[in-house]
Amino acid sequence: MDYVNFALGLLEMNTKPRRAAIYVRVSTDKQTVANQLEALAAVAVGRGWEIVATYSDNGISGAKGRRDRPGLDKLLTDAQRGKFNVVMSWAIDRLGRSLIDLLGTIQHLEACGCDLYLDQQAIDTTTPAGKLMFQITGAFAEFERTIIRSRVHAGLERARKAGKVLGRKTGTVLADPGKLEAARAMLAEGTGILKTAKAVGLGTGTVHRLKQSMAAN
Repeated sequence: MDYVNFALGLLEMNTKPRRAAIYVRVSTDKQTVANQLEALAAVAVGRGWEIVATYSDNGISGAKGRRDRPGLDKLLTDAQRGKFNVVMSWAIDRLGRSLIDLLGTIQHLEACGCDLYLDQQAIDTTTPAGKLMFQITGAFAEFERTIIRSRVHAGLERARKAGKVLGRKTGTVLADPGKLEAARAMLAEGTGILKTAKAVGLGTGTVHRLKQSMAAN
């Protein structure tokens, strides 16, 4: 192997200007993304990154999934097409409110060969320290998944011991008691309706009614 040329090749890859995409989001139409765009553009200029695309979701909650956030969906699609190699966002909650959903987005970007820069959390996977932070985030997300599964299984087991019949009866829409138990636990800890419904496998309407019932008691 020609180690000199190999080293020169690595140097060229590391010094080649990065093509950056900016993603911004605000929860209401009354908010503006101007400040986020200005700050991220300044960072890109300071690092010599070329901004090749900007994506935004205005008036859309971070609790929404990819399908309900057209800006994020287009960003992830273009990442697969290799249109850029680093994604910049103002803060971690701009990408998502759920650690699990956030990890899914980051893993998608990593699979596409894209790094991630989050200004407010100083997360930058173009650096070794940033890569380490990504691994820590992944560990916490896996921990969260484990906790949710444990709650669901514990709820099912309590329901069985209590002699409750699990599943749906013919001609009815009966929610699984175990899932309801897990949902109650998550709601009691302050978890949102959408995240709870997705985690335990219930409809958002069912979880909403459950939350109203808990508030009334």
